[in-house]
Amino acid sequence: MEGGEIRAALDRHWAASDASDFEAEHEIYREDAVLDYPQSGERIRGRQNIQSSRAAQPNRKRFTVRRIAGAGDLWVTEYVLAYDGRPSYTVSIMEFLDGKVARETQYFGDPFEPGPSRAQWVERIP
Repeated sequence: MEGGEIRAALDRHWAASDASDFEAEHEIYREDAVLDYPQSGERIRGRQNIQSSRAAQPNRKRFTVRRIAGAGDLWVTEYVLAYDGRPSYTVSIMEFLDGKVARETQYFGDPFEPGPSRAQWVERIP
């Protein structure tokens, strides 16, 4: 699969994620895909289990992609995942095998107030 095809598959994946279209969202994964959440120490094995775990999430979710970068079989998406309106700044690292995601690792960061010691050098990000 070429980079343009992977990029298009990622665009479909994140649009489906935002629309809570669980079938379309998970078309990108291999049947034996592995999803890791290092911060909570969780690993989910298998496309069906990944999909089921996300469908069971009770919160209203919104996905806003900030950027996607990658080449070959390694792609990174930086996005804001809002649960019930509360943002979490998120990075997804996807490793592709034969055109599908074989492994994904997701990292989440909650927003925090800026430090006053650097205020004179920063501008606020919208």
